[in-house]
Amino acid sequence: MDTLPVTEARMQAEIEALRAQYPETQDLYREVCVLLFFRYGLTPTANKLYQLVRKGSMSAPAEALARFWETLREKSRVRIEHPDLPQKLQGAAGEMVSALWQQAQAAAQDSLVQLRDEARAAVVAAEGLAQSAGARADAAEAALGTARDELRATGEKLTELQSELARAQGEVAAQQRQVDAAAVQRQELQAALNAAQESFTRELEQQRATARAIEERHAGEMKRVLLDVDRERGNAGKLQKEVEQMRRETAGQAEAHRRELLDRQQQLDAMRQRNGELEGRAAELLEQRDLQARELEAMRQRMEAAIPRRASSARAAPRGPAKKASKPAP
Repeated sequence: MDTLPVTEARMQAEIEALRAQYPETQDLYREVCVLLFFRYGLTPTANKLYQLVRKGSMSAPAEALARFWETLREKSRVRIEHPDLPQKLQGAAGEMVSALWQQAQAAAQDSLVQLRDEARAAVVAAEGLAQSAGARADAAEAALGTARDELRATGEKLTELQSELARAQGEVAAQQRQVDAAAVQRQELQAALNAAQESFTRELEQQRATARAIEERHAGEMKRVLLDVDRERGNAGKLQKEVEQMRRETAGQAEAHRRELLDRQQQLDAMRQRNGELEGRAAELLEQRDLQARELEAMRQRMEAAIPRRASSARAAPRGPAKKASKPAP
């Protein structure tokens, strides 16, 4: 089983030696033809020669092979029309040529009569083999024509497949460009949404700070109102008007804040439609907005509930003894 690799290695080594001896391309191919045919019993072909030598163009081994067969036909007087013969025919032709060469060498040492007789016998045998080889060559030529037709059909099919592959690659490239453009657009939308969220967060914090300031101001004003009620119970009507004005201002501010929050909600809804992946975050912001609105509403209700109680206390205070000095409320 290891004979073939060893033979290939020895063959390649001998070809390398011939490469150094014959720098000319045609001479090198000719010597490789002789090596394959006479030493290893292999029929040289253009493809085989080019695979072993790898020098020059593909026409160089074909030209050298043609010259080799022409020289061999002249020396052996056997017509070998096609180098790509079947394996059995290759062996028969090689044995025939070897026998002819051995007979020719033996005939050179014998008498002229014996040489002529053996030559005639060899010619008859060679003609028979040549006829057989011609028939086999014709069969091989027919098979080669069929193979060429199949190869041509395969080439046409391959061309069609290559065209389809190029078209598919173009479509894939176009789709990839669309995906890249969509990714860039998504990044831009994400950046816009992030900016809007940051802006909304800042404004929400400002509104919370404003609400806290309003609540603190109202708390301070309520303290001052209580002190004024304690000091000036007779000014309850005026105080009631101021409280009502304050309540209306607070309600107006709360309504303005509510409209602003509604506007922000509409903006968030529009952005949420363009990018569904951020709906969770938008929902969380809406919950914070609703919580702020409820806090403002609760604060307004507390103020509205506190104002009537303070006003009732202010109206009930003068009903006591008129001569008794009023004491400040604890």
